[in-house]
Amino acid sequence: MKSALSGVRPDVVINFIGYELTDVQADYELFKDVGQYIFISSTTVYAKPAKVPTTEEAPKGNAWWDYAQKKLLCEQWLLERREQNQFPVTIVRPTHTYSKRWIPNPISSASYTFAARLEQGKPVFVPGDGETPWTLTAASDFAVGLAGLVGNPKAIGEAFHITSDEVLTWNRICREIATALGVASPQISPVPVELICQLAPQMTGTLKGDKIHPGIFDNAKIKRFVPEFHCQKPFHVGVRESVAWLRANPDKQNLNPKLDEMCEQVIGAWRKVH
Repeated sequence: MKSALSGVRPDVVINFIGYELTDVQADYELFKDVGQYIFISSTTVYAKPAKVPTTEEAPKGNAWWDYAQKKLLCEQWLLERREQNQFPVTIVRPTHTYSKRWIPNPISSASYTFAARLEQGKPVFVPGDGETPWTLTAASDFAVGLAGLVGNPKAIGEAFHITSDEVLTWNRICREIATALGVASPQISPVPVELICQLAPQMTGTLKGDKIHPGIFDNAKIKRFVPEFHCQKPFHVGVRESVAWLRANPDKQNLNPKLDEMCEQVIGAWRKVH
């Protein structure tokens, strides 16, 4: 990167994949003279449970998820550079964002496995009672908000949510997925979070640190800075696009047998005691 970028001074750098602190530290050395550096963070950085609708000033510090903790460390380090050296950073905090390549769900959105189970008449599970309110944002809508921040000098030194205002429960989300798949009677099992995390400890961070808490975010700030930002794609439309695209591109479905086995294990264990 140092060689390729030698003598190059970009107007704007957008880091979508910064995760480790060393990632943004390397960027800082490379792009000290950039006009604007936009760090794509996450709404998971907030302390859970958070007051809803959550604003950008809400308390930070996710006790459950290392992903959120590392995103927050990156944010803090970059904002320190802003205070010390006037580094032109803008922080963006999306929530559960998806494109036609994803079918968002509480288990694993990057895999078609959840949808495939519904197609095959197999049961799926939702955490808790499935009634936690949640926000899903289409990437095409997110892009409008992000584009309005690019090159916007007023956005430097600020943090923004870019999320939809549509709020659905996990039960509703799963029913919408089933409808998009053409499944009339989906088997959706609510399972206690503690049991899920006991049997699938890898889900502890994503559930206890995120998906079992209400995900409702105040978007007043991004709408002030980017008046054209307005989410136009409701989930029932976006999920149909995802189903159609992934069915037409089976090589992109990223089916995961281990995820399928985990679903069987969790649902089987719950049915034994319930």
